[in-house]
Order: sequence, then structure tokens, then C-alpha cells
Amino acid sequence: MPLPRSHASGSVPLSGPARTTVMLLFAAWFIDYADRLVINFVLPSIGDEFDLSHSQQGLVVSVFFLAYAVCQIPGGVLADRIGGRRMVLWALGAWTVCTALTGLAWSFAALLVLRVLFGLAQGVFPPAATKVLVERSQPQERMRANGLILSSNSLAAVFTPLAVAPLVAAFGWRSAYLSIAALGVFVYVALRLRLPSPLPDRRSLPSATPGADTKALLKWGVLWRFAAMMFGYSLIIWGLSSWVPTYLKDEHGVDLHAAGALMAIPGLAAALATVVGGRWVDGTGGRHRRIVVPAMGVAAVALPVMANAASVALFVALATVAVFAAALCYMPIMAVPIRSLSPAHIGVASGILVFGGQLAGIVAPTVMGVLADAFSFHVAFTFLALGPVIAMVMACLTPQDTETFLAGADDRVRTAAPAPDRTNEKEPA
Repeated sequence: MPLPRSHASGSVPLSGPARTTVMLLFAAWFIDYADRLVINFVLPSIGDEFDLSHSQQGLVVSVFFLAYAVCQIPGGVLADRIGGRRMVLWALGAWTVCTALTGLAWSFAALLVLRVLFGLAQGVFPPAATKVLVERSQPQERMRANGLILSSNSLAAVFTPLAVAPLVAAFGWRSAYLSIAALGVFVYVALRLRLPSPLPDRRSLPSATPGADTKALLKWGVLWRFAAMMFGYSLIIWGLSSWVPTYLKDEHGVDLHAAGALMAIPGLAAALATVVGGRWVDGTGGRHRRIVVPAMGVAAVALPVMANAASVALFVALATVAVFAAALCYMPIMAVPIRSLSPAHIGVASGILVFGGQLAGIVAPTVMGVLADAFSFHVAFTFLALGPVIAMVMACLTPQDTETFLAGADDRVRTAAPAPDRTNEKEPA
């Protein structure tokens, strides 16, 4: 895979407000992602307690993503209209309560209801968090900062199984939710007290025609092609995170402790790749195709081979390769829209992007559960190779820079966008 050259932007330290914002949003995203991942590692215990099939277990995972996906665009609208900080705090407080309540579920039906409420609460967070960062950072440092923040997701994927396994062994699966909820309270207080004010030239002002701006963004086909690219990426990530622990337990007899340790390997690889991908795409001026096509090409080859791996060691090694390659694309997929749009529009726009990813969170767990019941886990994991193919196709069908991206935008969106930053861009090869 060709590596983009290093540029000056990658070595310049983040500004003070951006640095503080990164630390606080890193903590919030860490809790957000840990909350979501707990279900994957306690799912075997829940399945045993409530006597659930693989299809029912997949539904428990997918109903969260359905609620989560539904809230992305409304959450972006609310963030743009009433403020990112307010929505971030509301979301964090609400999902912390839902996390604690999930640990009290008494039946399959109750668990489904709580998972829906949990998804609704977490669903408004991503666009609001993106807006908070955009208001407190400069365009040329934005993807680097976002890469650092979202590396929390991969580190949470390392931390969660290592922490959950001993808790479940000692106190049962419910204790994991109560423990994560306690951490959520701490992060809520820190965000409320320490989040910096927006930069003077990044303060979001109400749009003169907010409804019209929202409609213009929702009708903008280019944004939906970026959302489809995010769908391809997320199909890989959510498919693996949802079913690998159950696969290792059912097919190879790996207990929860060992499964947690094994899953830490691709989690660490993904954390590194997310940060590297953010630095690379800032260095290329946002041109995502240079990274997405070769990286997803690697994932497209690794996933089918992984699905038919004969040993646990080979399975984990190939999963690590696939996850690392996919995670390199996370920041590049988001780069052009987030670098190009004004803070006034970033909530809705990022909501559209995340919506695409969360559709994959609905599709992957349920489809893979059905395939595992009807055929085998080998067929279920092979299905994930569809993700990188979609991402590569969409990378070739989306603009590679701010000027081209905004050329097709509605006048209301284009005139409100910041001037393109060309400080660290190179001419296209």
C-alpha cells in the first residue's frame, strides 16, 4: 500500500482549545463505545439466561443500532439549532442512566425495550460531538484531532473485554453495565466543567433559514455517497465486534477471559490505524481515495480467508489485518465533508455520515446471526467482504477536495462554508 508523504501539518501541535476538547471528547467517546461493546461480550451469558437463539441475540444488538441510526440526522439538526455542547451533555447523561437500567433487565422483551432507549440516547451524540470539535479547532488540524478522539473507540474495544470478563466471572453480566454507568457520571461532570468555549470565528450562529439548509443537506447526493462509504467500513467493524466473541466460544470453546484477550489484538491495531489515518489524510489535503482504495483492497482479501481459517491464531491474525486496514479509512471517509463545511451545517452533515455507518450496525448483527443459524459462521463472516467492496466503489464516486465537494452544493450551503485551506495540500498526482 503506498503511504502518503508526511507534511508539516502532522508535526504541528494541536492548539490549546483543540487539545482540551480532544481529551474530553476522547473520554466521552470511550465510555460511549465501551457501553455499546459490553453487549457483545455478555451476549453469551444473556443468551444462556434468557434461552435465546443466535437470531434473537443478533436482534438484541440490532435494535440498538436501529434506534441509534434513526437519531443521527435529528440529533444533527438539534445540535445545529440548540448547540453541540448542550446536546453532548444531554446525550451522555441520558445514556448513562440507560446503561444502569440495562443491568436490571428481567426478560428478553425488557432487554429489547431498554436497548432501544439506550440507542435513542446515544444516537444524538456523534453529530453533536463532531460539532463541538469543529467549533474548537482549525480546519487543518481537524482530522488529526478527530483521529485522536475516535481512537478511543478502538482502545475501548481493548479495555472492554479485559475489564468485562473478570466482572462477569465474579458478579455476573449485570455488574458490567453498572460499572460503566459509574464511569459515565465522572465523564459527564468533567465535560460540563472543563469544555472550552468555541473559537471566536467558529461560534455557530442560527441560520437565517435553518429548515431550508437542512433540506438542502438531506437532498445532497454527494453526502449520501460518503454515508454509503461509511456503511461499507462499519459493516466490517460491527460484524466482527458483534459475533467474534460468540464464534470463539461456540466454535472453538474459547472462554470469555481468553476471547477478551484475543480481541484486544485487533482493537489495538484499530486504535493505531485510526490515528495514522487521520494524520495521513490531513497530509493529503483530505483526498481519501489514496488511502481508502488500497486499504479496503487489503480488507477485501483478508476477510474471506479469515472466515475459513482453521485455527484461532490464524483467525485472529487475519481479523487484525482486516481491522487495521479498515480503520485506516475511518478518518479519510469523513475528511472532505468535515474539512469543508461550516460549523452551522456540521451537525446535520455528520449525522448523515454516521447514519450510514449505523445502518451497517443494524444489518451486520442480524444478517450474520441468520446466516450462522441457517448455514455456518464461515458463511456469516464471508458476508463481511461486501463492506470493503462498497467502500472502494464509493471512494471512486466521491469528490476528493473541498472545491469539488462544494461545487455541487446548494448555494445556502456553499456560501456558508469556510474558504478551502490549501496550506498543506499538494497538487493531485
